[in-house]
Amino acid sequence: MPLPTAIRSFLSEPYALTQEQIDYYQQNRYIKLKQVLNEESLLYFNQVITDRVNQMNKVSTSLHERTTYGKAFLQLFNLWREDELVRELVFSKRLAKVAADLMETDGVRIYHDQALFKEGGGGITPWHADQYYWPLESDKTVTIWIPLQSTPLELGPLEFSAGSHQLLEGRDLEISDESEVTIEQKLRVTDFRHVIEPFDAGEVSFHSGWVFHRAGANVTDQMRKVMTIIYMDQNMKLKNPENENQINDWNTWCPGAKVGEIIDTPINPILYTSV
Repeated sequence: MPLPTAIRSFLSEPYALTQEQIDYYQQNRYIKLKQVLNEESLLYFNQVITDRVNQMNKVSTSLHERTTYGKAFLQLFNLWREDELVRELVFSKRLAKVAADLMETDGVRIYHDQALFKEGGGGITPWHADQYYWPLESDKTVTIWIPLQSTPLELGPLEFSAGSHQLLEGRDLEISDESEVTIEQKLRVTDFRHVIEPFDAGEVSFHSGWVFHRAGANVTDQMRKVMTIIYMDQNMKLKNPENENQINDWNTWCPGAKVGEIIDTPINPILYTSV
């Protein structure tokens, strides 16, 4: 079944950013933007992505049997390769242009996508910086976090430490109980502002690879449904991996890429370019 014409048209319309918003992102390395998706597209992709997650999900253990990471969310990767309709959202120029404009780059490639579904009763997502996992040479990376419903604090929305991309300590920690405690302690003695706010329906956030962030527990009996897309500068080069997670990411998300060269693989296409 093809994408409805009205939604296809909407996804091709640019989202107008102001210079003030770009400056805010550059300073804080996160930003929340309202009405990036309209009601029709949000409802449509909520259903499409939920159906795909249900097909792909293989987790059968109960919440209390899982690790902290496992309790944080159900995590499914590269839905765009499994579902043509999800691909329409992930590859949309509307979203990719915002990523390029915020990073002040000429264009962006996809690194990969992830669905992050936090179950009712699901635990916290500990403090961390995403780029710990990525074998990428520069910090020209950004993740769009797309809640597929309005997300009050009870559902566990994303929280940010504004401007914390400047902090070097804690970058060597994977998502864990240790990262939650260690990074929380470090952030407590800094001037970085802790931003914890609900998300309206259609509101999304963008955050850079090195900004520290977390999410609270889902204390409701409803699923918190989120889709994410990780973008990188179209000229991003692969670096020598610095940990086992980066080796795994190299082999999984940019197979065949060579250290020191632009990550131009079949699964890292350019999604938007201004040149």
